[in-house]
This record gives sequence, C-alpha cells and structure tokens, in this order.
Amino acid sequence: MQISLQLEGLCKDFIEVRNKTMELFSPLCIEDAVIQSSDFGSPPNWHIAHVTWFFHKILEKYCKLSLSLKGEYDLSYLNSYYQKYGSILKKSDRGKYPRPTVLQTIKYRKEIEKLFLDFLKGNNSNLVDNPSGLIWDIQTAINHERQHQELMVYDFQYYFSRFVHENDNYFPKTRSSITVLEKVQKDMIFIQGGIFEMGFKGSEFCYDNELPPHKVYLNDFKIDNSLVTNGEFMEFIESGGYQNYRYWLADGWDLVTREDWNSPLYWSFDKYKNKWIKKDFRGVNEIRENEPITNISYYEADAYCKWAKKRLPTEAEWEKTSSWDDSTKVKTLYPWGNTEITIEHANLLETSVWHPTEVGCFPKGKSHYGCYQMLGDVWEWTSSEYALYPGFVSRFEEYTDKWAINQKVLRGGSFATPKKQIRNSYRNYFKPHERILFSGFRCAVDA
Repeated sequence: MQISLQLEGLCKDFIEVRNKTMELFSPLCIEDAVIQSSDFGSPPNWHIAHVTWFFHKILEKYCKLSLSLKGEYDLSYLNSYYQKYGSILKKSDRGKYPRPTVLQTIKYRKEIEKLFLDFLKGNNSNLVDNPSGLIWDIQTAINHERQHQELMVYDFQYYFSRFVHENDNYFPKTRSSITVLEKVQKDMIFIQGGIFEMGFKGSEFCYDNELPPHKVYLNDFKIDNSLVTNGEFMEFIESGGYQNYRYWLADGWDLVTREDWNSPLYWSFDKYKNKWIKKDFRGVNEIRENEPITNISYYEADAYCKWAKKRLPTEAEWEKTSSWDDSTKVKTLYPWGNTEITIEHANLLETSVWHPTEVGCFPKGKSHYGCYQMLGDVWEWTSSEYALYPGFVSRFEEYTDKWAINQKVLRGGSFATPKKQIRNSYRNYFKPHERILFSGFRCAVDA
C-alpha cells in the first residue's frame, strides 16, 4: 500500500515536471531549439531529449523495455556522460547533429511519457524486486529533469545575449516588478562556532552527495545578512579590481588577462551614457545597483572578497547560517523552518521573475539568524572544494560521485531553480572559471 501511494505521488510529480519543461521550451522557434550557442551549453532540443532518455533507461532497468523509435535516430547521442551506457558524444559537438529533429524529440517524449505512466499505474511496478530502489531512481530522474530546466534557462540567456534582438518575443513573460517589502540595512551577523552536523536528515528525497549527516567543527564567524549587490561589485571594478593581480588566484589572473575580463558576464560599458549596462531577460538596461550580482565566476567572487578584506564562507558555515535555529537548537529544511516553499519565501523558478531581486523582497524567507536571500535569487559560491562526505555511498553511479574533483560548491539556488529542487543541504558544484550559471555570493569574516 505504501509503495502504491508513493508511486501515485510520483505520477503527479512526473506529469508536473514534464509539463514545466515543455512550458519553458515552447516559446522557442525550431531554429532556436537546435542551436548550441556555446561549447559549455547544449541545444534546447538536446536537453528535452536527454531527460527523456534518462527515464527511458529507468524503464529498461525495471521492465526490460526496448524502444528505438523504429530506428529513427541513434539514442546514444543523448548519453551525456554515463560510461556504463557506452558511446558518449562530446559535449561541444551536440549542436553539430541535427537529429533527432525537434518533432522527433517531441514524439519521443510523448512515447516515453505514455510508457512510463503505464508502468507506474500498471502492475509491472508492483513486481519489481527492489521497490525502494525503483522509488529512488524515479525521484532522481524527476529531479534530474528539474536540474535541466535550470540549465536550459542558463543556455537561453547566453543564446539571447548573443543572437536574439532584445525586442524579439522569445522568452517567458517576466513579472513587471517585485516590491521591496522590508528595508534591510547591510550588516554582518555573528554565528557562534562549535560542533555542527552537516548534511540532509529526513525521509524526503535528497541526492546521495547530501549524505550521510556528519559532524564538523566551526570557529566563530560573521557573515553578510544579504548578497553582494551590483553596486558593491561596481566599486570593485571602478577601483581597478580586474587590473590588480594582488586580488586574484593565479589561475584566475591567467584567465582575466587571457580573456580580457573587465566585468561580469553580460555586462558592457556604454561610453556614450557613461553607464554599465546588461542584456538579460528584460532586454538591455542600465545595471540595477541594488540587485544581487550574478553570472560571476568563483575567481571573481574570491577576488572581490580579498579586495574587501573579507572571504567567502565555507559550505559548512553557509549551511549553519541557513538552517540552524539557535533558539530551539534545531536544524530546519529551509531558512525559515520546515514549512513548504511558497512564492512569498524565495525568488525561484515558480516566481516567474527571471532575474535576481533586491534584498527585502522576500522577508518571510529570511533565516533564523536574520539573513536574507539564502534560497533563490542567485547561487552562492563557497570556498569549499566539492568533495564527497565521509561515509558516502553512491546511490546512482556516475551521477554525483565522479565529479568530486576540481570544482567549487555553491549553495542556495537561483531564480531559475524549481522550488521542489532546493533545500538547505542541496549541493551544487561548478568549475571555478564558469559563470554562465546564475551565481553570486555573500562575504564572511573570522570573528
């Protein structure tokens, strides 16, 4: 009975995530859908096919399904990086293959959706030898598609910034304005150190890299109650921050000089107006100084902190700030507690804002310590290397385990993160030079 109820809930989540993906995809013209605008992105058509292939593989695992769409195209094209499934197409080459066509992909999605729902609603799922493994695999596949929804939005903005005229009717509509409901004074919050238990603890779904819970020791520290803003980062730029090697790690300085970086991604300086401008989902506009900085690399965040005589928080410091209720001595799922996320708590995908918002727009989402924007708006770089927790056991081979090298941890989600994807213990990771993601940061200092 318990398994049947779980599968019923997963049917709803499956339908919801599949519909949301196509809602994001639907404004695209066919020409937009097949373009790979960068080596580090993917064509939107590939995204919606790949996440379908992921569900396809689960069907093959549990009901010995064999489906090739009557030989219309080679499904190995959709394998992103799983060695166990054989041939892998180099990521930078995904845009060089015009098949499957968009119509073929949509047909493929519909066929797999029908088969998957039939499997979940039928008797086959009750005959599975490992029902708990099935449940976890399906949850992973649903959350995997949520991750690709956000990756698609990254690719949309990069494509939009390079190829699409600002007046083209291309992207989902943005809410015209978000009201600042609470005036917030920038401050650094004292957090007492000591033993802290990191990681996920609960019965709901989480990724295996959030497990197992384990204890760490923290020294006393202080952390910003809000994210670093465009205006604050502009001070770093105008003080010559991009021209001074003293603030940069060696690899970062090599990158800055080689690529001639002088500002965050998508920024440019209008010499006629003497203003910094940016092209985003709202078009081309003057930089809004009170919004959080986004689309910056780890190197840029780290350089700013050195310039400001501060540092980035570790991921353990970030997690304690976001989850610990010092009055009750209890750790919570979200910064405000354990109640479900709503559009009043955080700027996430469902808010339909499509850009970071000013501090004070979501006062109900502040943490127990009084820190704002810890979920949503922008992913926050931490100083921590992405490593697997002590006692880690892989639950889905090659999903989170093989990437634990040369990457930095980010926490908290962005305005493109689905609300069912994010929680205080969620760990994102990117290479330190990457800035296509909606990434920002807040500063910390030793107390």
